[in-house]
Amino acid sequence: MCLTETLDEMVQNGTLSPELAIQVLVQFDKSMTEALENQVKSKVTLRGHLHTYRFCDNVWTFILQDALFKYDDNQENIGRVKIVACDSKLLSQ
Repeated sequence: MCLTETLDEMVQNGTLSPELAIQVLVQFDKSMTEALENQVKSKVTLRGHLHTYRFCDNVWTFILQDALFKYDDNQENIGRVKIVACDSKLLSQ
């Protein structure tokens, strides 16, 4: 979220072109996807109350309240969680 907000601010200030900001986000998403596929071995279960969901331009956005993350032998309660998801195949186009 911080990266997106920073890039948005830079585009609004004219420091960065919108095209370059999109390229940065795409590269970041590719890097994160690769790291998650190759380095993460844990399984996480997520439960919560679905507050809002949206599908726009092939991007899903979910907002959960009172979310519970379970992983390994741990669990953590989070008050509000925003999940943004898209098809990784669309990023390479």
